[in-house]
Parts: sequence; C-alpha cells; structure tokens
Amino acid sequence: MIKKFIYIFAWWGAVQVNAQTNTKLQSELDQKIKQVEPQLIEWRRHFHQNPELSNREKQTGAFLADYLKSLGLEVTYPVAKTGVVAVLKTDKPGRVVALRADMDGLPLIENNALPFASKVKTIFNGQPAGVMHACGHDAHMAMLMAVAKILSENKKELKGTIKFIFQPAEEGVGADEAPAGAALMVKEGVLENPKVDAIFGLHIQSLLPSGTLNYRPGPLMAAVDGFEIRIKGKGAHGATPWDGVDPVVVGSEIVNGLQTIVSRQTELTKASAVITVGVFHAGVRQNIISDEAVLQGTIRTFDTAMQRKIHQKIKLTATKIAEASGAQAEVTIQVMYPATVNDVSLTQQAAKSLIKTAGTNQVNIIDAVTMAEDFSFYQQKVPGFFFFLGAYPADMHLTRKPTHHTVDFMIDEKSFPVGVRALLNVTLDYLANTR
Repeated sequence: MIKKFIYIFAWWGAVQVNAQTNTKLQSELDQKIKQVEPQLIEWRRHFHQNPELSNREKQTGAFLADYLKSLGLEVTYPVAKTGVVAVLKTDKPGRVVALRADMDGLPLIENNALPFASKVKTIFNGQPAGVMHACGHDAHMAMLMAVAKILSENKKELKGTIKFIFQPAEEGVGADEAPAGAALMVKEGVLENPKVDAIFGLHIQSLLPSGTLNYRPGPLMAAVDGFEIRIKGKGAHGATPWDGVDPVVVGSEIVNGLQTIVSRQTELTKASAVITVGVFHAGVRQNIISDEAVLQGTIRTFDTAMQRKIHQKIKLTATKIAEASGAQAEVTIQVMYPATVNDVSLTQQAAKSLIKTAGTNQVNIIDAVTMAEDFSFYQQKVPGFFFFLGAYPADMHLTRKPTHHTVDFMIDEKSFPVGVRALLNVTLDYLANTR
C-alpha cells in the first residue's frame, strides 16, 4: 500500500512538473512567434520565388540543411534524394515525436501579381513549363523552420526527442522514379534511430477561412491510384470506318462504362469513391481513324476492400467493352498513396491542443476529402495526426478562387502564426504526457 502511494505521488508530481513546464513555455509562445514572424514570411517568400519540382529540390534541401545546422540540430542531408531530417535531442528522456513538411512545387506558370511570384521555367515531360508552389509547400517549410527555431531555443524546457522531416516529392513522380517522397523516406529509416512514437503534419488550405484549424478522426484524405487503358483497334480512312475498328469510339464507351462502376456497382453508403478519366489521346489527323487510343485517369477510395474491387471492375469493364467491339484493351493500374487516416486516440489528444491554439469557434471537424497525401505512408508505421490550416486571403478580394494546383493559387500569410502555434502545441502537449 505504501509503495502504491509512493507511485501515485511520484506520478502526480511528474504531471505537475509537466503542467508547470507547459505553462512556462505557453506564456512565451506568443512572444516567440511574434519574434520569428518576419523571418517566417521571408522564408516562405524565398521558397515561393525559388520553387523546384519533385525530386529536384536540391537548392531547397541545401537551404534547409544549412539553417537547421545553424540551430545546433543533428542534420542528415540528403535523405530520399533531396530531403532533410533534423533531430533535436533534449537532456530529459521521453517520447520521440516527428513533424513533417513537404518541399516540392508544381509544373505551373504562376498567374498573379505578387511581388515574389515565381518566374522559374523548366522542362516537364519534354515540354516547356513553369514551376510554382501552388499547393502551399513553401508555407509548410517556413512554418516548420519557425517551429524548429522556437523549440531549439527552448531545449532546456523540453523532454524527449523531436524529428523535423522535410520531405521531397509529395506531389508524386513517374513510375520509373518510384518509390519516392514519404514512401522512400520511410524506406530509408526516417522513423527509426530513434524510433518515432507519433508524427504530426499540417496542410494549408486556400479555400477554408483564414486562421481556422480543421481536422477529422479516422479517414481524412483518400487513397489515390492511377490507371492507363491502352485500346488497340484497327486503323482506317475516316470516310470508311467499316474498314477498321475505331479505338476512339471504343474509348468513349469505356469512359462511360467506368462511370457506372461508382454509380451502380459500388456500395457508397460505406465509403465514397471517384473514378476520373483525365487524359484521352488518339489520332493525328481528322480524317484518319487511328489504330490506338490511350486513356489515363485517377481513382480515389477510402476503403481497402472497395479499392481492390474497383481495380478489378476497371479491368473487367475496359477489356469486355473493347472485346465486344472487336478491339483489345490493356489495363495498367499504378497503386500510389494509401488513405490518410488519423489515429483516433492521438486525434482526441491533438484536438485539445488545436482548441488551445485557436479557440473552440475556430476549430472544426470536417468531412473527408478526396484529395490525397503521402503523409499516409508515415501513418502506416506510427500513429499520426494530419490537419488543415485555413488560409483564404479574404482581404485580397480575389475575382478567381485561389484553388490548389492552379495558376491562381493564393494563401493568406496572416494564417502562418496560427499554424506555427498549432504545431508547437500538439508537440509540447504530446511530449508532456507521461507514458
């Protein structure tokens, strides 16, 4: 009984120490964030003006590595081709938490009047293209740099270990470069030595109200797979289609047939699903029936069994429609990212940290979204929590929606301190909790 009492007393004392530490750090957070905010904006604008595509983030990686080394962190660079991992070890034992930001831009020519707009040009898929941070990865990096600065300056107040993961190639690469991004980071051991207990990440959202924090327990973002259907027909003169087998007509029937997989063959009361054909290539001249057509598209699912069934249905639908018309269809499916699924227990804890950050009225539980994120690869190995930071730039009175992955993408820089505070709070609260 005495031993039990001593144990309870020791446990309560540890809780009180953690609470006091948190109170001390919390009292300094606003001041620290205000101090770093000008640098935070400067970092974001630097990255925005100097974007690099997936697996080409050499200058970005070097910039990050140099800065993180200046904080006294243990830095490994390059990881997974161009990524950076920095470790902050405290003098007190405790949990190991990882924080992740992505690094890559997109092949788009920016269409706005920002003084720091990207002017970078490149060659993508053999064609001239721009390069633009059109998904907010520039902001993600800058916010995590600010978090690293604040935590490293408060090292004595912390316990445990923090890993800062700056990950390349979140936007994906061709099959010839796979694995890449988070999958390659995991393969190269970023969650080991020391072994990570939990991982946190945020994604800025240009269409959600600025400064809001948005999350969901369980499935948050969809699994994504790609498909290609190569239809082999028989070429003919456009004036005599009966002499051939028109792969364009067959392809059109396949496009329509694929839509019935979701609308008529999938139990949508269990989970939602999407099949979209985004590419249809065929022919070189208006009066020539080509002998081949190619369809390419994307699949979005939240349920693994449903995902497998849809893959089977796509192959069956395409091959049988082609066969009925005297053509052949070869179907290739590329499995890409699994669903982003927030650990329920970790989410319950982290939600309290979000409310502490922004207040109850600014924190929302949202519906799952059909976009995808390779943060899911980390969540397959350790408990993870991923959330959205709203950043709609209402003050700019935009005439076009600043949608992600478009040339009009735009975000409100005033939301960044909220993101920094949220990452700090989920990290501090997680480390303060005893095992």
